Amino acid sequence: MNRFDDLELYDRGVLPVVGKLRNYPAGLESPRHQHPTAQLLYSVEGLMWVGTERGQWIVPPTRAIWLPIGTWHQVKMVSPVRMRNIFVRQDMLAGLPEQCCVLEVTPLLRELVLAAVDVALPCEPGSRDERVMMLALDEIRRAKVLPLSLPQPASPALQRLCAVWLDHPDDARGAAEWARELALDPRTLQRRFRRETGLSFGQWRRQARLMQALQRLACGDSVLKVALDLGYASPSAFATMFKRELGAPPSSFFAAS
Repeated sequence: MNRFDDLELYDRGVLPVVGKLRNYPAGLESPRHQHPTAQLLYSVEGLMWVGTERGQWIVPPTRAIWLPIGTWHQVKMVSPVRMRNIFVRQDMLAGLPEQCCVLEVTPLLRELVLAAVDVALPCEPGSRDERVMMLALDEIRRAKVLPLSLPQPASPALQRLCAVWLDHPDDARGAAEWARELALDPRTLQRRFRRETGLSFGQWRRQARLMQALQRLACGDSVLKVALDLGYASPSAFATMFKRELGAPPSSFFAAS
């Protein structure tokens, strides 16, 4: 059996909340697929890349990604992943996120997800197991949304621009230079970019660099090499950005996870 042949068995929506666990090796990619339930996709260990029609997300072990019902997505295991999922039926979605997003996983939410995947289904009404599932949903509702997404523009010109940034993250050209390249007024270019992605030039590039940094650090690259390859003037400048966005310096982020 293919490692992903049983995806449809996890989430048929028969039960209100279902927890499932799977472990995957580094480098494995799922096929593009969707679920008839919403999904909290979480890795208790390892780094995942998640791609949807709306953008790309990086999901380290202190974070989870929320995928609404019917979201087409693909998952790549950047490092070995111990995946823990919660699937939520439509009638249980009140107060839960309506868009794809990365959520902070608090220590309590982490333990609730781990408990949920061990619950024997179906739960007895009023039982401890049912309360665990309901409390997990409460914690997802309270979870902080974090900036680990990379929304993709719709127009071909801006898609080409973003592709260059992803291939050459140390490219230092600013809006004025790119406007000349695309035969646009700089202000027009910046307005179009924000309208299509929801981010400014600078915000999108920081997000792209942060996501690449997470993947490379997870694969064992040094902070020094990552900082210089991504175009930062020094490791300290890179570390400042990293800590501002993720709450911990790169030297300790995965240890903290």
